[in-house]
Amino acid sequence: MRFMFVGDSMTIGRAGDFTWRYRMWQHLRATLGDGSFEIVGPRSALYDPAGDTAAGDDYAAPGFPAPARRHLAGWGEGWQHMAPLIGPAVRESGADVLLVSLGLIDLGFYTKADQTAENVRAFIAAARAARPGVRMVFLPVIPNVRAEEDAPFAAEVVRFNELLAKTVADLADAASPVLLAARPQAYDIHRDTYDGTHPNASGEHRLAGEFAAVLHQAWGIGGPYRPVADDA
Repeated sequence: MRFMFVGDSMTIGRAGDFTWRYRMWQHLRATLGDGSFEIVGPRSALYDPAGDTAAGDDYAAPGFPAPARRHLAGWGEGWQHMAPLIGPAVRESGADVLLVSLGLIDLGFYTKADQTAENVRAFIAAARAARPGVRMVFLPVIPNVRAEEDAPFAAEVVRFNELLAKTVADLADAASPVLLAARPQAYDIHRDTYDGTHPNASGEHRLAGEFAAVLHQAWGIGGPYRPVADDA
């Protein structure tokens, strides 16, 4: 089974991070076993703030092997960036399951909720055209620190999450299921992020835990999420 992580800065991570991708890889190893799954994607680097480029390889976990670092995520990239890229990425990798966390950067800098939702639809269509049986799990947008002081932005986040749920319902297809994960239980941006947006270690576990819960409860993949000790 081939998994692809798709996301923005919360998913690519920056130099020195473990990333929630690492936490998810640990979970899949623990519940599926080595050799029964593969992480796929056209990229593998972290964001390097020193060079302002996605070229870093300084993961916090030295035991995170290069093949498991693959992804389709970018610092500052959202649904509008990933919709044109997902078809070729799925086609070339043969991805079976997409674990997607996108939307915050779109709403913050690029598109309003309605246009962002249209980009979600384009993303789904492209993924299915590339691989008709692909499965997808989407994480709702978690409001960041900006939403505490910017009421219009906070409203757009709420609006988009409503549209995301409607999109998932509208595009239901047994042959290519699309599921919406829950917002991570008890996620607190003041405790689970290092800057009000990007997850720290506890936040990474909470994000991975929601994806793991959907995989296990909906499709019988893996098992309940149990954090694995850091490999540092």
